[in-house]
Amino acid sequence: MSTLTALARAQAVVAGQAQPVATVRHVHVHDHPIVLIPLAMAGEAIAPLAAMVGTDPAHPRLLTVAQPRNRDDRFRFATELAEILVPHVDSFATDTEDVPVDRGKDVRQRYVDAPQIWVPNPAGIDFLRLLGRSTRFRRIDGDYPVPPAVPLLGRWLTFFANSAEVPGSALLTNAVQALGLHWVTGQSGAEDAQFGVQLAWIEQGAAAAREAENGPVAGPATDPDFDNRVLAPLIERSAPELPKVLHDLLLPTWQRMWRTLTLLRRLPPGDRVRSRWDADRDAFTAFSQNLAEGGPPQPRRDGAVAAAARLQRLETAAARYAVQRAFDDPLVLAEYRLNGSAFAGIVTLANPDRVDDTGKRPVLRPRIMVHTTEPVRMEPGTNLTSPARPAQKAKVISILPAAGGHDVLLELSGGMGRRLIADPGSVPTIGEPITLTTLSEAYRPGGALPDPTETPWTHGGPPVYDQPPDPTPDPDTATDPGPGLLSDPAGTSA
Repeated sequence: MSTLTALARAQAVVAGQAQPVATVRHVHVHDHPIVLIPLAMAGEAIAPLAAMVGTDPAHPRLLTVAQPRNRDDRFRFATELAEILVPHVDSFATDTEDVPVDRGKDVRQRYVDAPQIWVPNPAGIDFLRLLGRSTRFRRIDGDYPVPPAVPLLGRWLTFFANSAEVPGSALLTNAVQALGLHWVTGQSGAEDAQFGVQLAWIEQGAAAAREAENGPVAGPATDPDFDNRVLAPLIERSAPELPKVLHDLLLPTWQRMWRTLTLLRRLPPGDRVRSRWDADRDAFTAFSQNLAEGGPPQPRRDGAVAAAARLQRLETAAARYAVQRAFDDPLVLAEYRLNGSAFAGIVTLANPDRVDDTGKRPVLRPRIMVHTTEPVRMEPGTNLTSPARPAQKAKVISILPAAGGHDVLLELSGGMGRRLIADPGSVPTIGEPITLTTLSEAYRPGGALPDPTETPWTHGGPPVYDQPPDPTPDPDTATDPGPGLLSDPAGTSA
């Protein structure tokens, strides 16, 4: 837990009300998302019991399973879910737009929008991942066939579950994590996993949160007391009132999901939220086209090289997402100011026309002096970036003690145009407040990975055998091996 988060939690305890830890919204909220609340039978890895799903807050659709242990009932549930989810997803695979690539020399196509699914908590994402894994390889012919929509549903659920692992992606989002990005409560992070309690802290405060602790669960797990006292007898006798009981159980969570979306929409979106959603649209377009071209289902598990490449992509995305959140939100950037990765100050001197002519050709290298009262833990030669001008680098030339703080001399490069005169507004002016940090959005190439065929057999590559010796003896040195050892199968002499 960071220092500011700990402070905010303490303030929430004192005030009895959740405290904001963000000034902007860091997650994309679709204008027409689809909300999905799954419910599974306790003690079963993947035994769906019910789901409430839909795009209209006033008209949720309830899917139920009369007997979760029955294979036919489970796949009937999957078929009904596919009939809702797959057409909704396909409705976005229509209109496209041109996206310039290769510095405008070429264009590619991308869908103008993508679907967004909301679930209550991370466990809901895990449930969808398991459901996708159990359905995407099912056959539509032969023994135990399933409707064609079932394996297609499995492939889409796997795609959305995989995208949820990418930091900053908003194709499949859970409410608990989205709320936790913007507010902290006066309870532990483990307690925040209870969606109803967390939302009550934000909407009404600690007293309402205590009452919500005994409220209905948000799924996919059910309450053990509810299972033993209510659910088990209904399933055992195939009671017709089971759908009504499950509807009443899920409806409060359904209503909380839409209130969560309303809360998040009240926050202004961060500047870089749109670019992350563009990346989500790219991913959706690529997978949709792969399906249209008859591509195979996602493998059960990645090979060694594919797993390493995926881990590398996730690590890169996590680092980029952390930088983007800090650049979008001064409250997030304040964490980095506390740990010495950033500082804020005022520009006291500026030479925007300075040209460095010591090299082969003159280059524009303005210098500015920034006075700060914060500790400066950077060494001369460190490259810094200002969130206000992310394309510009500021190299630390010197750090000198000054009245009440430090004077930091910086040399600027990049983001000022291609001439020896800086574009207007590209160089900070005297009196301008500025924040500088070691964080950077600059592209970082990943490490080189071997070809799968070049990995050892323990990691999926082919086994390597020693070259066997030549069985033909040297006639000058060979001894008589005895009759029959060099004979051919017909018994004639070799």
